[in-house]
Amino acid sequence: MKVGMISLGCPKNQVSAEQMLYLLRDAGHDIVTDPEEADCIVINTCAFIEDAKQESINTILETARLKKDGSLRYILVTGCLSELFREQVLTELPETDAVVGVGSCEEIVGILDRVEKGEKPVVTGDNSAPVSECPRMISTGPAWAYLLIAEGCDNRCSYCVIPKIRGRFRSRAPEKILAEAEKLAEYGYRELILVAQDLTRYGKDVPGWDLARLLTELCKIEGIDWIRLHYLYPHELTDELIEVIANEPKIVKYLDIPIQHINDRILKLMNRRDTGGQIRALFKKLRERIPGLVLRTSLISGLPGEGEAEFEELCEFLREAKIERAGVFPFSPEEGTPAAAMEHVDGETARDRALAIQELQAGIMDEWEASLVGRTVDAICDGHDMDTGEPVGRAYFDSPGIDGMMIFAGEVSPGDIVRAEIISAEDGVLKGKVI
Repeated sequence: MKVGMISLGCPKNQVSAEQMLYLLRDAGHDIVTDPEEADCIVINTCAFIEDAKQESINTILETARLKKDGSLRYILVTGCLSELFREQVLTELPETDAVVGVGSCEEIVGILDRVEKGEKPVVTGDNSAPVSECPRMISTGPAWAYLLIAEGCDNRCSYCVIPKIRGRFRSRAPEKILAEAEKLAEYGYRELILVAQDLTRYGKDVPGWDLARLLTELCKIEGIDWIRLHYLYPHELTDELIEVIANEPKIVKYLDIPIQHINDRILKLMNRRDTGGQIRALFKKLRERIPGLVLRTSLISGLPGEGEAEFEELCEFLREAKIERAGVFPFSPEEGTPAAAMEHVDGETARDRALAIQELQAGIMDEWEASLVGRTVDAICDGHDMDTGEPVGRAYFDSPGIDGMMIFAGEVSPGDIVRAEIISAEDGVLKGKVI
């Protein structure tokens, strides 16, 4: 059968999609990238916030149109939407032929066999089972790959459904992670992007291990030149971990630290473990101890307890901190979370505040990018632009699919890490002269 994959949401979802692709190909199915060619399409959904749920639903409905003309036979819905809503997916989206929870992705081949026999299975296994060690069909290109080191989350932020979807936190065995990293290096991947719901908690359930030790061992692997970290929680950033990040040249000096807000009362209502003062002190310490550091964070507007004063406090913090990279989201009251039952501003106000933060942050980022012109930075080539043929990639301070990009002037091949002089910067697009 010809099988296509649409993966939505976060890098952890992408890893699950890559595992399913491997299993399907290993079972003899042909993997296709054009939906028009597919007999079956697997839609690996996201349901973290309302917008993500709607995107998943819209994708299912759009894909279902291919069924009407007879080119597509089956739609299998996997991932977070399936985990949260299970039977509802089949009843409310009858175009769906199977529903597969996050703990059952390794069963995808058998589920497809059942669908071919006329069944409409709903399969939702233990979402807190040990992390899958299934091989993957890497889909991210020739230069970089994700490396999942843990699954689930125990932080229990009051607004978040991730623990319900992904289960309790559990680390992968260090020997499995290191073996996979060595294989990725053999395949030619130069950059590994470490992913988990909470990287900094790694090793809490593995005696003798923590993130600092794991990073030290990963940096010994020949062929891996960049190691990027998504996501680090502020309260777990120990002095030992900071020292490893600062002193290991392979660890990219780009840290993604989601803070969500800066006001003490809001942080407490969110069940976060930091105060605004601790966040300010941490960012100051990181900039002092890690030269060239670029920070990325995530922010939420309109959270319970946020009035005009709290919103202005967040804006003032951003003006002071000058964070180089940020994602901003309006509060989404998710059913079943404590925050959904708390008093909060209406959706329109939350969206307006998010837009105001984005505008403020855009000015900060534009100013910083303008200051880069004339500087020489490390950059990686990801490939060539499909329209112009120009080599494109990223400076060390840009994560793929999240931040900006670089257009190279000069000879460079996919996977190359080079020194590049920044000769222009506009709207997140840099032009770099290869030197």
